[in-house]
Amino acid sequence: MRVLITGANGLLGSKISEIYDRRGHVVYAGFTSVPPAIGKPVQMDITDKVMVREGFEDCSPDIVYHCAAATNVDACEADPQLAKEVNVEGTSYVVHEAKRVGCQVIFISTDYVFDGQQGHYREDDPPNPINVYGRTKLEAERIVLASGRPSVIARTSVIFGATPSSGKQNFALWVLENLRRGKRIQALTDRYACPTYNQNLAEMLIETAERGFAGICHLCGATRASRYEFAVAIAETFGLDKSMVVPAASSEMESRMKAKRPPDSSLDNCKSLRILRTRPMELMDALSAMKVEMEANPLMLPKEPQE
Repeated sequence: MRVLITGANGLLGSKISEIYDRRGHVVYAGFTSVPPAIGKPVQMDITDKVMVREGFEDCSPDIVYHCAAATNVDACEADPQLAKEVNVEGTSYVVHEAKRVGCQVIFISTDYVFDGQQGHYREDDPPNPINVYGRTKLEAERIVLASGRPSVIARTSVIFGATPSSGKQNFALWVLENLRRGKRIQALTDRYACPTYNQNLAEMLIETAERGFAGICHLCGATRASRYEFAVAIAETFGLDKSMVVPAASSEMESRMKAKRPPDSSLDNCKSLRILRTRPMELMDALSAMKVEMEANPLMLPKEPQE
């Protein structure tokens, strides 16, 4: 099978590439500036309609995983035009070309399409995004649904993993680095989500494609946790001092954030439990798996502070 992955340098795209490559499929790894380590590199700025068309023509994919997105929530709020260009227009270009070549679309969306007033959101709950990032991702979802192509819209939550991606740290690595350096960190006690291990998410996504599922599905970790609970779980898993994680309320940190965040964007994953053999991982199990992955490659482990 010929698989195209946009954003193949990202936290999720890199894992999807790794799994498909290991299984012997032809992987086309979409990138903007730095060629990915795995797959046949395809330079594709998704905001460039011509470049997207040329990328699809070069690949003729059977399936496209559309992972590329503007995901920095505060940066989207500060520059809504750029957020729209990447998340909405970029998605429309990808979907148009997928329709033209006749390939399946797997679109990665977010729990931030919800306002967070309820939590435990199901796929049929009405979205109500409260920031630019969430609004652009919801608009992109509607483009995918309107395309008429067999498509999966996978909403996920707080992706984490063992390696930085595209020069960015995920929350788990940020916590690890700071605690290993003996630095005290603040973590919110009143903002909830379902942290999702990138390996687990990639495997669930690939299974949805293999089973021919179409529609919206919540694919996320099995544990609803606050950022504080998540940080403490990281400290416990890696044998670090959890007293260095200081509980904080959103009201104490709002002044540092341009965008509003949903207080409880946790997702109900009952549908994924019904349709998939790959199970969403509980948070402690996912962190243990991440630790094993890091120990297998010592270069992934945070460095000990220098005396």
